[in-house]
Amino acid sequence: MNSDFIITREEQLLSIFGEPSDLVKQKVGDCLNDAMRTFIGRSPLVFYATVDSRGLIDVSPKGDAPGFVHIQKDGSLLIPDRPGNKLIYGYRNLLSNPGIGLIFVVPNMRETLRVKGRATLSNDPQWLNLLSAQSKPATLCAHVEVEECFFHCGKALIRSKLWKPEDWTDYKDSLLARGLASKLDSPEITEQVVQEHLERSYKDDLY
Repeated sequence: MNSDFIITREEQLLSIFGEPSDLVKQKVGDCLNDAMRTFIGRSPLVFYATVDSRGLIDVSPKGDAPGFVHIQKDGSLLIPDRPGNKLIYGYRNLLSNPGIGLIFVVPNMRETLRVKGRATLSNDPQWLNLLSAQSKPATLCAHVEVEECFFHCGKALIRSKLWKPEDWTDYKDSLLARGLASKLDSPEITEQVVQEHLERSYKDDLY
């Protein structure tokens, strides 16, 4: 990497991007407004980022039926956990650093919603039952106190053509199965064996 072109100062960034307009600056708030609450109620998928003790960022997707993230009366959020791979990187990170960043996505909507805040993990039975799905309570929940929130414009989703099925490529292979099989490097654990295991998990262990 040529060190002459490394950006190290905010002034350099501003020389490239310029200042945001007053309208853009005004869209950033410290609590959820009605439009944001409606967006979260429509969202079946949220990505959330946490930071570990080394400063490395982990981003985890959480998804379920639209509105699976519950908005409390005070504007805080309850994000349920469902059965997964048990690595729980994000939850481990929150134990030492409660900072969290969220991006909510709604199918066929170009804009996304960005939320920053501080999260606390809870296994309060009342909350876990409130967040039940398929008659099963949540495994755990993250309680997020919102500190900053704003809508992100739709340019990235427009460029990526994310919501245009006619532009999708229908990949038939499972890169996860291929990657796991090659890493395990066992003649008995083939890509097909791994894929069959994954399909059983997707069918039987969602909730």
